[in-house]
Formats: sequence, C-alpha cells, structure tokens
Amino acid sequence: MEQRFKKSEKLYNEGLVHLVGAVNSPVRAFKSVGGNPLFIKKAKGSKIIDADGNKYIDYVLSYGPMIIGHRHKKVQKAILKALKKGYSFGASSADEIKLAKIICDAFPSTDKVRFVNSGTEAVFSAIRLARAFTGKDKIIKFAGCYHGHSDALLVAAGSGLATLSIPGSKGVPEEAVKNTLIAEYNNIDSVKQHLDKHQDIAAVIIEPVAGNMGVVLPEGDFLKELKSLLQSKGILLIADEVMSGFRSKFGGAIDFFEVEPDIVCLGKVIGGGFPVGAYAARNEIMEMVAPLGPVYQAGTLSGNPIAMAAGISTLLELKRQNPYEDFNKNAERLERIIFNAATENNIDVVVNRFGSMINPFFTKENVIDFKSAQTSDTEAFGVFFWELIQQGLFIPPSQYESWFLSSALSEEDFEKTEKAINAAMKKVAEFKKTIN
Repeated sequence: MEQRFKKSEKLYNEGLVHLVGAVNSPVRAFKSVGGNPLFIKKAKGSKIIDADGNKYIDYVLSYGPMIIGHRHKKVQKAILKALKKGYSFGASSADEIKLAKIICDAFPSTDKVRFVNSGTEAVFSAIRLARAFTGKDKIIKFAGCYHGHSDALLVAAGSGLATLSIPGSKGVPEEAVKNTLIAEYNNIDSVKQHLDKHQDIAAVIIEPVAGNMGVVLPEGDFLKELKSLLQSKGILLIADEVMSGFRSKFGGAIDFFEVEPDIVCLGKVIGGGFPVGAYAARNEIMEMVAPLGPVYQAGTLSGNPIAMAAGISTLLELKRQNPYEDFNKNAERLERIIFNAATENNIDVVVNRFGSMINPFFTKENVIDFKSAQTSDTEAFGVFFWELIQQGLFIPPSQYESWFLSSALSEEDFEKTEKAINAAMKKVAEFKKTIN
C-alpha cells in the first residue's frame, strides 16, 4: 500500500491479530478489488475521512443508512439528548411507539412493527412468522438476492458471497436449506415451476429492487404477476426492503410497482446509522408474534433508545427535506457521467439505477438477474475502484454492491465526481490495452 495510506496499512496489520481478516464484515476487506482496506477515522455530510486524513466523497454511506449525510446536526442532537436519559433499559420506551407509527404510516400494508437489531434478524423472524401463519415450511428466494446471513438464506445469495465468488457458506447443513427453493429474478416461470412441484410453500421473499447483485430492477409486471400468483395459492409475499426502504420514496420501493406485500422487512435507514431492523405486517399476521401469539422472538437490545432516537430524527428530517425528486435527478446525472466517460474510452458499461441507488456494471449485457450481473468484468471494476479512491471518491469495493446517494451531496461534489470518473475510465481503458 502506498505512503498516503500508511496509517490504514498499520491498522490493517494490527487488526489481523485480533479481528478476522482485520474486518467485521467481509466486503470491507477489499478482497475482490485487490489491496488492503481503508480504515475510516470520521465522516461529516457527504464526506468520509480515512485514518491518514484523506477525504472522499462518500457513495457507500455505510451501505445505505446515511441517507441525509453523516452526522446530521438534528440527528446528532437527538442522539445526545437520548444519551443523557440512559443507554439501554430492558423495557419499552415512548420512542419505540413513535418510530413504529412513522413506519406504519409510510407502509400502508402494515399495522404493527417488531423492532430487532439487524436486517438479518428481521428477515429470519419474518420467515418464521410466515411459516407459522401459513402452516407450511418451504420458502422461495431469488438467485442474487441477499437476505442476511441466516443459514436458510445463504443459498445463491448476492452481496459478500457474490463479491468473494462463494456459492454458499460452509457450516450450513443440508437440513438448514432443504426448505429453501431458488427462483430466477425477473422470471415468473421459474416461480411457477416450484409452485407446480411443491404444495407446502409458506412464502416468497424478494428484494423489490435488488441491490445485492448490484442494482437490478423488476421488469414489466413481474412483481404484479408474482403477487397475483402467490395470492391465488395462499402464499405470503415478503418484501425485503432493508436496503430499498425509504431510498426511492418515503416508504417502500415496492409501492412504485403497485404491489402490496404481506410482510415487510426493514433496516439501514430506519436506524439512522445505528443497528436497527424491523419486520411489519397487518394485524392478522403480526398478532401471532409473542406476547400476543405463539411465534417467539426476542432481543435484549431490540428497540434500543439511542437507536430509536436516531431513527426517528432521520426519518422526520427525511420527510421534511423530501429529497426524492433531487435523488432522481442526481442519479440520472451520475448515470450520464458514468456512461459518457465509458463511451469516450470505449468501455462497455451498463448503468442500472432506482431512486437514490445506482450501479455501473462493466458489461455490454442488459443486467436483469444474477446471471447477467455476473457477466461483468470484475478486473476492470477493480481498476476503476482504485483510481476513484486516488481521485477522492469512496464507492463500494465490489461490483455487486449498490452505490448510494445522500441529500448532503453538493454541486461541487458532482463536479469532482465527474472529473474522478473520467480519470477512472481512462485508467480502465489503459488497463484493457495491456491485456488485449
């Protein structure tokens, strides 16, 4: 690692002693792009600063949560106010009710919420609930969609598994995944085949807009057809909005496609940067959860008062700003910047975007599912990534992770972004000449 990253390199070597790979989540290791990870010292607004003091325009945003920028003054004020009252109570507080109401108002298909500590928890709890409600065991997930790291869902997953080219995970017994069926995203026939073969399917779980194989949108009436098909069979639709929730509107991405899910899973934005997950549904379903019903789920830190305060403040500020029109314009602008730079340098790139999520794929294929996403040139992406780092842009260190926009981005940020992307595409073109 070069001199300008010497403190990150030092921390990396120290971290190897007591942390697995010096990280606490695999994608942070930078393994798929080569080189060692950056260590971050602080962040503010649209910028993030590493241990060496290098400043970057941040398009990672903690993989989505920091939608109004880092250390927003209103969120910080709410957190400090909550801290003065106590850190954790092991009992209910008023802010849990307040955040639950904001969520239910934003997601019309829901009446009640249960808070947990992560998106992974939200998803496996939702699946348990769906199984109890329907009395059936099997679930269908889509290849390339990531729903956390619970055993039953680490099958054909995106996110870090795709990043590291791992098809599944060791340590997951066959018994844990025997009730998990895999369908192809944007392929309704692949769902029908499972429904024709199996009568004991409890639910289908889907990212309404996939973000963990890169950004992949549902085509045409795919989601409507899926919902109609499931409804006719008494199968529940679980919308995993952990990533997409509040990213395209004040509510769920699935609303754009005029589809009503049975259960919604949330995380990221609703915690304002703190560890929060949630699952929500109509009364009939949620009242099966303990203490009202027989579906057990609990958590010592669920509904943590600091996390609730951060979530409430973030969502209220997001609602006040209503930045969604700007998000669309800025994402369109970023798409144009990427595409123009690629075209000028004869680089094949496809850009997918939805709301404040965007992803360039280094391929000429239209990316509509996991298979087409995997046609991307990951070596070219690695070159692109490191030149952006040199130019002061922080993007996810993986071809298969969404970039995120925040409302803190400025005109100056976009001007710098354009220069950086132009330089990075030139570097990719130079790299391609050396291997052709």
